[in-house]
Amino acid sequence: MQPIHSLHDFFLRSGAEVRLYHLGRRVEPCSLDTLAAFEAGDLAWPAPWQGTARLAMVFRLGDLEDPLIWFLALPLDEQGHLDPAPRDAFVQRLLETLGHSVQGLGRTESAGIDNLMKDNPLAFSPALPFQAVLHARASLDAGLPASQHFEPVEAYLTGQQAIDWRALGLQGLADFAVRLDAASSRTLAARLDTLPGEVLTSLCYCLEHVAIADDLALALRRRGEAAGRDGDIEAFCACVRAMGGASRELAGAWFDVLLDDPDACGPDLLAAIAGRGWHHLEDAERLPRFLARLAETSGADFMAVARDLALIPRLRLPLLMTLREAGPDSAIGRRLAGLSR
Repeated sequence: MQPIHSLHDFFLRSGAEVRLYHLGRRVEPCSLDTLAAFEAGDLAWPAPWQGTARLAMVFRLGDLEDPLIWFLALPLDEQGHLDPAPRDAFVQRLLETLGHSVQGLGRTESAGIDNLMKDNPLAFSPALPFQAVLHARASLDAGLPASQHFEPVEAYLTGQQAIDWRALGLQGLADFAVRLDAASSRTLAARLDTLPGEVLTSLCYCLEHVAIADDLALALRRRGEAAGRDGDIEAFCACVRAMGGASRELAGAWFDVLLDDPDACGPDLLAAIAGRGWHHLEDAERLPRFLARLAETSGADFMAVARDLALIPRLRLPLLMTLREAGPDSAIGRRLAGLSR
């Protein structure tokens, strides 16, 4: 048998049933081919977050009924490629646990593998909305029913039943978001203005991981603008984050309006755009405008955000060009000059 040098090799040789999910900027499926190319050094990680490739690995080994879930944050180099040493150390520990045999695993070996995560420097605990959306997405992809929390959320959000919103669970909101179809999206759009702020915010933290239809996007903008006028920064930024999944036309148009308004551009808004709407920054005018606002905004960590965005393959070159071409008297130029002192 060929030696195991990578996580991809492990899943291939073990015969595990496995599904991979990005857990950096959004919860979304990741192919095994992407992992293989990344581990081989042929691919920069497409969705980096804070210098790491964050992955959920949902897999079933041997005769284990319930799948195991690993949450791994693999360190990246300055080009967004894998820093292999931590991965190699983890794979070595994995092989030592298995005794270099990855076929015919039973419950005992599988339990040993799961215990690897307890003192693993690559392991991390995702935020609760990420965990809820991952569970919802993995259940849907496996053809399993939604959680028991789904039905009351669906009944409430579609107006079928009057339910005390305080009884709604985050898992139900996540199930609703990943199973959103055209009809329920239209109904939700019509009801969005009436949702309590707490429900809206939690729902948006789930919607930010899915595609948003145009009618719902317009409703999110209306509700977000109302929250901004009321000074509700959390609800405002939650709506901006959820708009990351909207069309380039609608999301881009709102982002342009926000970036043109210096009073709107606080650190939280800029973080929301960078964290969840990063693909809408693939625009020759919007990216420089965003970076200029970021440089002008006190309280924003300009270099941390710029460095994080520069790891995204499609943004790296235009971002570096924008920094290089910034005049010394511009906000960006002044930020860069301050760093070099």
